[in-house]
Amino acid sequence: MIIRSAGRVLCALLVCLAALAMGCGTQRDSGAARDGGAASTPAWARGMPTVTVDRLPAEARRTLRLIDEGGPFPYPKDGTVFGNFEGRLPREPRGYYREYTVRTPGERGRGARRLVTGREHETYYTDDHYASFKAVLR
Repeated sequence: MIIRSAGRVLCALLVCLAALAMGCGTQRDSGAARDGGAASTPAWARGMPTVTVDRLPAEARRTLRLIDEGGPFPYPKDGTVFGNFEGRLPREPRGYYREYTVRTPGERGRGARRLVTGREHETYYTDDHYASFKAVLR
């Protein structure tokens, strides 16, 4: 009777350990998806949602190529100072950030999507006109 009871306890313990191990793996994976994983996330992007270039909309990838090539840009405001008035990005001196329009299919004007770059090559993406940002991991 005692052996049978000890076997049940051992079995229950092993099931709990297996569930715990699987749960820990899932937690770590979801964290890595949210911010790219602490080891691979640059310091400027830590603590905020991230996105890799390949997960950006095609129009954002095109805008990134234009930024890397120095233009020409399709919108007159592209490359102008982004003031960060909403305070969603790290506080930096005026002129630190530049903004670029990401074309939104179906929009007649500039739409809500932007890429914002920093002097130290940081890149941020917003699809809701600065209400939120994701750090772009390049």
